[in-house]
Amino acid sequence: MFVAVSGMDSLGERAAKMKQALQKSQTITDSVVSILGSFDSRLSVLETAMRPTQIRTHAIRKAHENIDKTLKAAEVILTQFDAYRQAEAKILKGPHEDLKSYLEAIDQLRHNIHFFSGNKGFKSSDGVLNNANSLLAKAISKLEDEFKQLLALHSKPVEPDRLFECLPESLRPSSESTENHSSGKNHHHEHQNGTLETGGFKHLTLIPPRTLPLLHDLALQMVQAGNQQQLLRIYRDTRSSVMDASLRKLGVEKLSKEDVQKMQWEVLEAKIGKWIHFIRIAVKVLFVGERRVCDQIFEGFDTLRDQCFAECIASSVSMLLSFGDAIARSKTSPEKLFVLLDMYEIMRELHSEIEVVFGGKACNEIRESTFGLTKRLAQTAQETFGDFEEAVEKDATKTAVLDGTVHPLTSYVINYVKFLFDYQSTLKQLFQEFESSGETSSQLATITMRIMQALQTNLDGKSKQFRDPALMHLFLMNNIHYMVRSVRRSEAKDLLGDDWVQRYRRVVQQHANQYKRNAWSKILLCLSTQGLTSSSVGGGSAVSGEGGSGASRGLIIDRFKTFNIQFEELHQKQSQWTVPDSELQESLRLAVAEVLLPAYRSFIKRFGFSLGHAHLWVMRCLEMLFFVPFFSLLFGSSFQFLAPNNLDHGFPFSILNVIISRCWPLVESGKNPQKYIRYTAEDLERMLGEFFEGKTSNEPRR
Repeated sequence: MFVAVSGMDSLGERAAKMKQALQKSQTITDSVVSILGSFDSRLSVLETAMRPTQIRTHAIRKAHENIDKTLKAAEVILTQFDAYRQAEAKILKGPHEDLKSYLEAIDQLRHNIHFFSGNKGFKSSDGVLNNANSLLAKAISKLEDEFKQLLALHSKPVEPDRLFECLPESLRPSSESTENHSSGKNHHHEHQNGTLETGGFKHLTLIPPRTLPLLHDLALQMVQAGNQQQLLRIYRDTRSSVMDASLRKLGVEKLSKEDVQKMQWEVLEAKIGKWIHFIRIAVKVLFVGERRVCDQIFEGFDTLRDQCFAECIASSVSMLLSFGDAIARSKTSPEKLFVLLDMYEIMRELHSEIEVVFGGKACNEIRESTFGLTKRLAQTAQETFGDFEEAVEKDATKTAVLDGTVHPLTSYVINYVKFLFDYQSTLKQLFQEFESSGETSSQLATITMRIMQALQTNLDGKSKQFRDPALMHLFLMNNIHYMVRSVRRSEAKDLLGDDWVQRYRRVVQQHANQYKRNAWSKILLCLSTQGLTSSSVGGGSAVSGEGGSGASRGLIIDRFKTFNIQFEELHQKQSQWTVPDSELQESLRLAVAEVLLPAYRSFIKRFGFSLGHAHLWVMRCLEMLFFVPFFSLLFGSSFQFLAPNNLDHGFPFSILNVIISRCWPLVESGKNPQKYIRYTAEDLERMLGEFFEGKTSNEPRR
């Protein structure tokens, strides 16, 4: 027993010396191994000496177990020391030569730290831990630099042509517009875009696939070292600038409300069209690509992943939304409605992508800002839509329509309404967003009818600028006919219905009738018999027409003179007026001709002969009698050449003059009747064909 106790004391002393030796450097480790080896032989002698005694006390068994544990612990410690020295050597070389081995060394070092932290009974553990932690801190610092350099190396702004390549064919710019972008591209194969997404959009490869695992491993080490904030800062600063630069290369500008207010409408409209294209590319291509990069680099760290992505794109999203917000908050005007609807449409189109790409708590603010813009655009569009009716009714533009044609306001409003039907689904969504009940189609129909009524009210006011009542009604006829025709040829017909069309067609006919009454009633009085049937007027000789009672020749001459003057005035004036619709134009001419020409023929038939219009009487006789010998006897041999084949198309005017001169004794007066009767009915019909063509006054008459 004494020997056993003495052996235990000696064992304790040896263990104490071993602990002291382990506190020294690697050069002392060899001595520790030698001592332990000697110690192991003495323990064997002790065990041999104890065996014959057959003493199996509990104390001796425990001593034997403690000795085995001590030896095993010493072996483990030595192994950890050896691994620590190897890791230290690799770490001191740096990550550039072999990054994979460097990362393995850091893992080993972290394992060593964990081991020594759990062996607090080892007196040298504090010193070893301090050294190991210091070495780990240096290693992580080098990893940060490596992560930053590797990320920066593969973080270049994306050229527009690469973004365009990710779009479906229907959304890509024409080859001419992308030619300049493509001329300088020189990308490595690893940067080319990948497979198709849903809807024909391709994946954009922002960082080479072979680099992403390395970045992930580096990020993992930094996270395990508790350096999340440094990692977040590095990623945000590097990738955020890339996102911003990529959008600027594409053409995105950050504009304020004041900037928008200063722009000419044509310039602003073009920028809005580009913005719609840009935001689609940004969300569906650029941000999706960046999201995929974040997901792979920060796989397994959801909170950090979302935070890095959110801070990376925050500036770019703000740049995009600033322009949309400036438009939504700028002063409303009718022409902005359709671009507002276009912007609202694209935001609705991107809704599902925004939900996915900007998912996560960290992106809440970004997600809400995009949805907030959608709501502001919808609200502004509805306000603009509601104000349009009032704007139409109160439009006070001074645009002169001197020829009575369709007013620019009419064509503008009709085109406006027709365009609205291209946005039926968008308007339906917009109405649903702000209305709790009611059919969206009936809402659109009601608003459209009110706009049409507002237009008619405005046109009624504008018609008052015409001093000529006939031109006023022609103006209203043209404009309302344009409304009816446009509705009948568009989807608005199904919405407004046949009743609306028929009601406004009657309005068109009413104005056409008013035009005829105001334009032609006065001249038709010249062709009436009223005031011409007395036997003697004003001392003039009474003459008799065909079947008519006696009439003053002077009054008849005045009637013809007045008719000629008035018709020439009407021709000169109304040939400058315009009826732009060819069918309506021909219908109006025919309606005038159906009233004017019969009255004119009847007047000449009744009173033309009394003015010495003998050539008409002679022609009628020739056509009826068609008997040359009779005229040869009557007029002499000068008419013997006349034969039936020469009369098929009537007489030449020169021959009629001869006939008239021979017939002159047969009429009452020798004065030239063409002085009073300038036109035949055929002349009037031809001249009516020149009405409503919008000729300028200096154009020659045909």
